[in-house]
Amino acid sequence: MDKTANIYVAGHRGMVGSAIVRKLQTDGYHKIITRSHDELDLCRQADVRAFFSAESVDYVVLAAAKVGGIHANNSYPAEFIYQNLMMESNVIHEAYTSGVKNLLFLGSSCIYPKLADQPMIEAALLTGVLEPTNEPYAIAKIAGIKLCESYNRQYGTNYRSVMPTNLYGPNDNFHPENSHVIPAMMRRFHEAKLAGDSEVVVWGSGKPMREFLHVDDMAAASIHVMELDDESYQANTEPMLSHINVGTGVDCTIRELAETMKKVVGFEGELVFDTTRPDGTPRKLMDVSRLKSLGWQASISLEGGLEDTYQWFLNNQSVEGLRL
Repeated sequence: MDKTANIYVAGHRGMVGSAIVRKLQTDGYHKIITRSHDELDLCRQADVRAFFSAESVDYVVLAAAKVGGIHANNSYPAEFIYQNLMMESNVIHEAYTSGVKNLLFLGSSCIYPKLADQPMIEAALLTGVLEPTNEPYAIAKIAGIKLCESYNRQYGTNYRSVMPTNLYGPNDNFHPENSHVIPAMMRRFHEAKLAGDSEVVVWGSGKPMREFLHVDDMAAASIHVMELDDESYQANTEPMLSHINVGTGVDCTIRELAETMKKVVGFEGELVFDTTRPDGTPRKLMDVSRLKSLGWQASISLEGGLEDTYQWFLNNQSVEGLRL
């Protein structure tokens, strides 16, 4: 990638988008184009078309998405499928029509079947039934992958896709109902510590296994994939199976996560596991051998990443816009 290229990062205020902007700036890319939702509604095709017509964009990073945990996905399925389909369709199509040859689409590990073999390989896509609780979101993300592949096949574009595992880090969503497991757990432990509670209740048995990736590692992997030369990228992917898993390749039990969180936050009470609550999928681990063959692997440990995230949480509790 040319250091003087104009790079549009869609979703720059989100956890992933903001991390990508930080990494781009650190790596010497300074012509970064951003728009807030108030400035540009990506669900409005005419507005997206006008944006690309007015700006000289060389690269696009499509990190914008409507995201949320199980509660949010169950409560607002129509919003999750509609908004994500519209955003990615508008950005990918209008990028193509304006002559943008290079784009990176960010998906999610939920694209894989609920009962996919572990660890999940890229070839598991479209081989089984999806997890019902986030099916609308997953279908939208699958469509994004196939949009990129279809434009590449028909128009010769260079649109790539990366599928991250469970992400966490600075700028995460700490809302008590609409957040994912790490920010929800971190807030719960923090509030219990402040209140002097004797215990924290964790949903489920603690036995399910999950993989977690710090968002700064995700940003580094994303830019690594963007910077790959065509020969290396094409040698390790297929035209209709082009997406790349991004993760650590290592998972832990929810109990181990809770114990690490307790240590990081400094909560001195007991852990109680509510086995009347659902466990969900027993295991969810990404196979990252494709990414490793392309020269990248994660470097931030879970405990180190949680410490970094908790410090950010403490420093930003009063910041306007933090979804607490």
